[in-house]
Amino acid sequence: MVSLSLACGPYDRTLPLIDGRVRAEGIELSGLALPAEEIFHRTVGHREFDVSELSLSTYLLTLERGAPFVAIPVFLSRAFRHSGIYVNAAAGIARPEDLVGRTVGVPEYQMTAAVWIRGILAEFHGVAVDSVRYRTGGLYTPGRSEKIPIHVPGIDIQPVEPDRTLGELLVEGRLDAIYAPRSPREFSAGDPRIVRLFPDARAAETEYFRRTGIFPIMHTAVIRRDVYERDRWLAQSLTKAFGAAKDLAVAALLEAGAPAATLPFADREVEELLELMGRDYWPYGIEANRRTLETLVRYEYEQGLIPRPYPLEELFAPETLGAGYAV
Repeated sequence: MVSLSLACGPYDRTLPLIDGRVRAEGIELSGLALPAEEIFHRTVGHREFDVSELSLSTYLLTLERGAPFVAIPVFLSRAFRHSGIYVNAAAGIARPEDLVGRTVGVPEYQMTAAVWIRGILAEFHGVAVDSVRYRTGGLYTPGRSEKIPIHVPGIDIQPVEPDRTLGELLVEGRLDAIYAPRSPREFSAGDPRIVRLFPDARAAETEYFRRTGIFPIMHTAVIRRDVYERDRWLAQSLTKAFGAAKDLAVAALLEAGAPAATLPFADREVEELLELMGRDYWPYGIEANRRTLETLVRYEYEQGLIPRPYPLEELFAPETLGAGYAV
């Protein structure tokens, strides 16, 4: 039995591993449920955990910087991102095309949510990545910096003042927009000076899925390379366990008797979800996610973050890629 530490968010799809309802074959897991940003910082900066959740974009950047981690094809966080574009209501931005020439705040240029947003805006709305000025900093707390230092030639990326937040600057009009995975506090508090670029973001995201079949991936799971190299069988055992935990979460969500979530009309939400996305709406494994993964890798390359568009088979532990193995 191998003892490993695991750090991931306390999601319905990971809690069965943390609380012991699902056990990985041959592994004794000590699970820590932590906020994603803290996990990423401690993983990239200090290599604290044997297994951890990690931003997929950040993982791709580590491949040319010593490759300290090995990913497995489980995708712990996914989200549509049209809803993550916020604009100053007085900036005259009514359409995506109006972002050209503007100054946009992002918590980190390399964060996966921002990569998806820039890619979608460039591919479907004509907003070239280099047509926007990017200012990085904390959405809620001042002083945030890139987890991994980056240099992207031809792109205007600068940090905001270390004592200011992106939300404050958007309200003041010093930023025209923000791309972020979370809502600015000012927006959540009802400040009318901040609005979403897509007023009906759900409709925009639904149309995007119908058009592309893509449900954007945000986070994967990684094994510290020294741990993986010592016992390579861990990759498949963990992949299977993460898959079993996710299956429990999906089964609970689909249970018609008593809702798993504290959410009115959850049954109708689930019905609409299945009609749009099918029963396997949150797949693990490479093949079921090939188009989504290849699109993200292409965006990372086009945005100057990685030196080449990596084949997917280079990104994940080979033990999880066999034709006879599926999650």
